Amino acid sequence: MGIRPNEGTIDGNCAVWLPGNELGFLFGRREQSEMIDRVLEVGDVRYEMLEPMRRWRITASGEARIGHLATGERRRAPLSVDATFEALIPAIGSDGQGREGQGAAAEARKLTGKGHLEQAGRWSGCIELDGVRHELGGEARGNRDKSWGPRRWGGPRMWRWFSINVGDAVHFGGIRIGTDAGDLHRGWVWKDGEHASLREWDVRTELAGDGLTQRVVHLRATDKRDRVHELRGELLRVAPLPSERDGKKTLVNEGLARWSHEGRTGYGIAEYLHQLDAAGRPITPID
Repeated sequence: MGIRPNEGTIDGNCAVWLPGNELGFLFGRREQSEMIDRVLEVGDVRYEMLEPMRRWRITASGEARIGHLATGERRRAPLSVDATFEALIPAIGSDGQGREGQGAAAEARKLTGKGHLEQAGRWSGCIELDGVRHELGGEARGNRDKSWGPRRWGGPRMWRWFSINVGDAVHFGGIRIGTDAGDLHRGWVWKDGEHASLREWDVRTELAGDGLTQRVVHLRATDKRDRVHELRGELLRVAPLPSERDGKKTLVNEGLARWSHEGRTGYGIAEYLHQLDAAGRPITPID
């Protein structure tokens, strides 16, 4: 959900990973000149705050645009979502007020947001497609993500963003952003009932045959207590989301991943953003 009162618009999007290697979208856009926060409603998509910093309900219903990730075939079908997010941990991050930073941090603020928070939680509810209802059981988890400030997809040289939940007690989130001033590492781990900031993301990627799509991600996340957390992410699906603006070609490979950590299994996201050259190759090599 993007609220842009300075531009006079709000846009909402609900993307759903579907059975059969499909991805469905419901979205809308309308005029909005003031900031709002409790009920966000655009077209087919509605976000409702039930309890601040604790619970949100997302509902969406309409004729979705559905694409097959392997064949590229497209269709339309009725899709509805009624899901409630309940936090498992406190929100982690800052509103970015009065913190300009230096070097890579200052460059990143110009491109990807001045403030940011993330929060791990559990989902309940259901998703219905073509009249078939899919219940979200006790194992459905995810990270809430909120940013303040600009979103210029063509700005960063690259990024690697991770959202990882291993059961109810272990959660990771964060990003490595490439800027002209160097790479910025930001993130957090929730473990043993407490939070620690992450200092470094050491990323090693096994790629598909196209040399561009992540298939397996190996992470060594070092926190500010000098603990090293090793994770392995197996990509279950990757949705390529290309865009072009002012002559710059950007590709976001949105990846749904199965993560393993210390003998346990969880799920989450491994998202790679690339800026591409004229031949469609990433200008920043993929580690």
